[in-house]
Order: sequence, then structure tokens, then C-alpha cells
Amino acid sequence: PAGAASAAALPVVINTWAFRTAAETAWRVLESGGSELDAVERGCGQCEIDQCDGSVGYGGSPDESGETTLDAMIMDGNTMEVGAVADLRRVKNAIGVARKVIEYTKHTLLVGESASLFAVRMGFPYEDLTTQKSLSLYSEWLNQSCQPNYWKNVVPDSSKSCGPYKRREEVTYKEEQTSSQRSVHNHDTIGMVVIGVSGTVASGTSTNGAIHKLPGRVGDSPIAGAGSYADSTAGGAAATGDGDIMMRFLPSYQAVEYMRMGTDPTVACQKVISRIQKYAPKFFGAIICANTTGSYG
Repeated sequence: PAGAASAAALPVVINTWAFRTAAETAWRVLESGGSELDAVERGCGQCEIDQCDGSVGYGGSPDESGETTLDAMIMDGNTMEVGAVADLRRVKNAIGVARKVIEYTKHTLLVGESASLFAVRMGFPYEDLTTQKSLSLYSEWLNQSCQPNYWKNVVPDSSKSCGPYKRREEVTYKEEQTSSQRSVHNHDTIGMVVIGVSGTVASGTSTNGAIHKLPGRVGDSPIAGAGSYADSTAGGAAATGDGDIMMRFLPSYQAVEYMRMGTDPTVACQKVISRIQKYAPKFFGAIICANTTGSYG
């Protein structure tokens, strides 16, 4: 039960959304003696293979040009090392590439075409991430005058036209209308936290981002402290939802810090969401939290 602070509550595997196969895959890795980091990589990687809800992996969430690109990160709560990739093109196993960033470089985040070149050097094959499904999503969107999209303060009016857009001379500041663009079927991330028998924490994320995003857009998922965060002295957290808003608040980092101060994981999650809600009352998002005793929320 949540709140049971005993050694019997470990190990723990939790992830965002009802991606059960991902959790089971991670659990099997632990059972067979794999590390917490291995479990996160394989668990999130399972969602990449399964194309979980079309929001993870290849063949989903085409951007404005019709291309699917991937973001992922993985974090080791013992060493605080992070490996991440963003705007990864033509390589399917994004979290696998993120793990290689930790293992073979002194960097934290690689992006775009250069991240893809790194992946190939690490032995990952180039593959087409486009499918019939992603092509049909893209063509439906074009037929609906590119609605919804992520432009504002441009001419022609982005709420009625596909562009190409130019900036309007006068910028108007108004509340962002993001609520209608996100739903349970456009939530864009698997986030996972794994805590081993000894309390060692690892976390990770994988996503193909917001559907119809501008090419080059990076959301919260590959950003340490935003998409996920792991610290073996406190716990782990992972976020999902409207990454453009959520990443501004580093919710995963903040939740782990609340748990470090002794806050119950459920309360830590709630406090983080409330903080974002003050500024963006209509945003769509969620966070999962687990501490080193195995309590979660």
C-alpha cells in the first residue's frame, strides 16, 4: 500500500499512464539481476517498440513537416549522471541512445541531426520513423487548415490558415490556449521511476513529443528535473502532459526535493501540480513520485 515505509515495499517500478507492458518489462529486468538503469532503459524501450498510445516511439506525433522525431532521457540517482537526446531523427531506440550518452561521452544532452550521427556511431541503425498512421495524421491535419498548431502573433491568422507565417509587428500577450490541444490521447510521454531493493533510484522518459509541433521543438521529457529526476538519497519523479508549460517549473526536481524534506510522495506530487496550476489553470499534466522506502503517489 502507498505510504507503507518498509523494506518489503521495495523494489518498485512505476510509470505514467496504463503502459503495463513497460512496467512488466522493467520488473523482469530487476528480477533477472539487471540494474535499475537497465530496468528503466528496457521498460521505456518497450514503449518505443509498442508505440504506446502513438505518443511514444516511431510512427506517431508528426511535426509540422510530417516527420516524427524523438526525445528521451535516463538518469542514474547514484551518480546523478544524465544522458539525453532531443529532436532525434531516423533512430527508433531513443532511450537506448540516451544511455549511450552517459556511457560513452562526458556530455548530458545531444540534439537533432548530430544526435542521430552519434547514435549511428554507437551502432544504432538508421530507420524510417514514418508510418502509414503518421502520414494519415499529417494529411488530415493539413486538410483541417493545420488546426490546431503552436503558432501565435503571426500573419496569416494561424487559427485559420496553414501559413507560411510571418511575424506580426505587434505582439499581443494573452493566456496561452493550450488546453484544447492536449487530451488523454495526446499526452506524449512515458516517464518511469525504478527503485531497487537497496533504495537505488533511476528514472527515464521517452516520447515523440507534441503532435504538429514546430520542427526543432523540445519539450520537458529530455530535460533533467523536468521530464524526470532521480536521486538515491531521496527518490524519483517523472512528468507527463503539456511539456511546454511543465518544463518551466522543473516539476520532477521539485517533487524529489519535497520528498527529501519528508513530504509524502502523493502530497509532493500534488504540491508540484498546484504550483503550475497557479500560472496555467487549464494546463494538462500529471506527475508520479516515489521515495526510497517504496512509497509512491
